[in-house]
Amino acid sequence: MLDLKTMNILVTPTSYGRHDSKLCGELEAAVGEVIYNETGRPLTAEALRDLLPGVDGYIAGLDTIDRAALDAADRLKVIARYGVGVDQVDLDAAKDKGIVVTNTPGANAVSVAELTIGLMLALARMIPAANETTHAGDWQHFSGMSLQGKTIGLLGFGAIGREVARRLAPFDCTLIAYDPYVSDEVAREFHCELTTQAEVVRRADFLSLHLPVLDETRNLVNAALLGQMKAGSFLINTARGELIDETALVQALQSRHIKGAALDAFRVEPPDADHPLLSLPQVILTPHMGAHTDGATNAMGWMALNNCLAVLRGDEPENRIV
Repeated sequence: MLDLKTMNILVTPTSYGRHDSKLCGELEAAVGEVIYNETGRPLTAEALRDLLPGVDGYIAGLDTIDRAALDAADRLKVIARYGVGVDQVDLDAAKDKGIVVTNTPGANAVSVAELTIGLMLALARMIPAANETTHAGDWQHFSGMSLQGKTIGLLGFGAIGREVARRLAPFDCTLIAYDPYVSDEVAREFHCELTTQAEVVRRADFLSLHLPVLDETRNLVNAALLGQMKAGSFLINTARGELIDETALVQALQSRHIKGAALDAFRVEPPDADHPLLSLPQVILTPHMGAHTDGATNAMGWMALNNCLAVLRGDEPENRIV
C-alpha cells in the first residue's frame, strides 16, 4: 500500500482553504509535506521548474504548466486543477510523463453564473456610474434598460450557461443559446431555445460567453462577430480572455456599435495600466473573480483534494482529463 506520509504536495491556488480550514488540515494530516504558494499570484513556468522537483502531487491554480516545467518534475503523479480550464496545462507533456490531470467541473458554476447576472444588471442599469456620481454628490438622472422582454444570448450551454439560464428565467426575458454538444431537450428544461451561433449573435441584446478556450474558440469574438451583433447590444465575458480579440472589441465600443461590455477575464492578467479597455467608461471590469466565493472555492478545494489523494493512493480519480 502506498504511504501518503512519504509524499509532498504543492498547492498553488491562493484561495485554497480560505473559507474552510479543514481543507488545509485534512491535506496536511494525510501527506508528508504541503508547500503553499506564497506569491499571491499564479506561478510562471520558470517558478514551477524550481518547485516541482520532489513533489508527488500538485493542486494547481492558473499556473503556466508547460513541458519545460514538467520535465523538472521527477516524482509528480498528478496535477489536480483547482478549476475547470486545462488550457494552461501541456496535456501532451503530462501524458508523456504518465502524469494524471484532473479538474473540478461544475464546482464554480453557480458563483460564475451569479456574477454574470450581476454584471448584466450593472450594465443594463448603469449601476457603477450611478454609484460613482452619487458618491461624488452629483445627483444625476440615469435611464437604464430592463431585462424583461429582452433577448439573452448564451454562447456555451454547459454547467455555467445552464445556471445562468436557470436564474434568468424569472426575469421574463427570452433565452437563446448555441452549444453543439447540448440537446434541445436539455435546453428546454432551462426555458432556453437552442439555435445557431450566428442567430444567437444577431438576436441577443445581451451576449454572454460561457466557452472553454479551444483552437476553434480562441479569438471567437473578433471584428466580424462583433459586427454581426445587434447595434446597441452588450457583451459579457465571465469565461476566458482568450475568447476575445480585445483590439476589435475596443473598436466596436468606440464606434458605439456595442453599447457596453462587462469583462471578468483578460488575455493578459492583470491587464497593463494603459490598456485601452481600462479607459472606456462603458466597460465594467472585474479581476477574474467569478469563482472567488466561499461556495465555489470550497467546492473546488474538496474536489481537487479528493482527486489528488485518489491518484496518490493508486485509485481512479472522479474527474480525470488525461
